[in-house]
Amino acid sequence: MKKIILIFSAGLLAYACTTVPLTGRRSLAVISNEEIQPLVNEEYKKAIAAEKNLTKTSNGQMVVKVGQKMAKAVESYLVSEGYQDLVNDFAWEFNLLESDQINAWCMPGGKVAFYTGILPITKDEAGIAVVMGHEIAHAVASHARERMSNGMLLNGLLGGASAAMGQNPTMMQQILLQGVGAGSQLGMLSFSRKHELEADEMGLIFMAMAGYDPRQAPAFWQRMAAAGGGAPPEFLSTHPGPDRRIERLNANMPKALQYYKK
Repeated sequence: MKKIILIFSAGLLAYACTTVPLTGRRSLAVISNEEIQPLVNEEYKKAIAAEKNLTKTSNGQMVVKVGQKMAKAVESYLVSEGYQDLVNDFAWEFNLLESDQINAWCMPGGKVAFYTGILPITKDEAGIAVVMGHEIAHAVASHARERMSNGMLLNGLLGGASAAMGQNPTMMQQILLQGVGAGSQLGMLSFSRKHELEADEMGLIFMAMAGYDPRQAPAFWQRMAAAGGGAPPEFLSTHPGPDRRIERLNANMPKALQYYKK
């Protein structure tokens, strides 16, 4: 019986995988973005309602401007590379929320939030583009879906979200909430270092595609590191160290500059 289960699991892993755009990494996907989205929409509304929304201010409109510009460039690239189905999953939304937290996040489907606490570090549109590219990359790479898929597999919940709900609805609900980082007012999860570095690499290229100089990214992370003081900002707390990030960004810079047109 154990051998049959192992064979079945191996077959599932081989079948339920997708390719991450740009990096080509294979990721587990036993749940679809379509199944995730209703919960995401609900939790995004809660998160937006929990803080004062400053999206209509001049800073808020700058965040929206950068987000829309980058989303358009990223979608154009994805369509050209044959990822139309992935593009269909996006319903981009950008909001600026009043909070001292030095943070920003993006839920699946392109639900983005910036906190005012990060704006003194981003400084301008290029700085916002560094953060926006990183967060958009999490959505494009379907990192939350991958995390949920791993959680389902580890808990023996196979056959998609609907079937898993029938097997163990309580466990499945917990996996879904953890996967999108829900269950708190902030609502965003801490991705693995693998996901963070992948989002850095993709985000660097995404900002270049949108016409923002990717060479501004290392400078942003230097400012972010300096802002930490005794304790790292939320945006750095569970992430790779800034020195490593800057090193990796510089290593990927030649690739990003190929997409950059002034």
